[in-house]
Amino acid sequence: MASGGPPFDLRVTHEGLDALVRAIRREEDGKALRKELAKNMRDALRPGAALAKSGIMAMPSAGTGMGAGLRAGIAKKIRPEVKLGGRWTGARVKAFKTPGLRGFSNAPKRINRRNGGWRSLTYGHEPWRTQQGKPGWFDDSFTNDAAAYQAAAHQAMEDMARRLASRAG
Repeated sequence: MASGGPPFDLRVTHEGLDALVRAIRREEDGKALRKELAKNMRDALRPGAALAKSGIMAMPSAGTGMGAGLRAGIAKKIRPEVKLGGRWTGARVKAFKTPGLRGFSNAPKRINRRNGGWRSLTYGHEPWRTQQGKPGWFDDSFTNDAAAYQAAAHQAMEDMARRLASRAG
């Protein structure tokens, strides 16, 4: 798992995406085509990111000591991410780290954990207490619709491949 929160991966690292990216690079306007492909793949994942954001915002704050600021700060950091080359190639929805949020940079990951939670001081002083978040708030957002998001990302790839094929033909 990548640092900075729980990513929901829709990696399409198979040869098809790599071949598509290579074909785009060979085109004269390859940079614009790559940007368009990335935008279309991000757009395909936006509904999933919105579900994850609503999942964290629906978490009750009573008994956890968390105000709306923490939940809203985490929700702001949830974004679809697409990379076409480099260390990994693919599309995913990721909850990025929240370093400026009360010094709780791993908030998305800690709140999503199914066991353990996180420790904090009571009003900044002893005693320490263990807090539980809403286990699975991120992962459960994608359980039912994962295939639809993956199909939408693949559709964006196929549309770009057809566009390139029509230029060549």
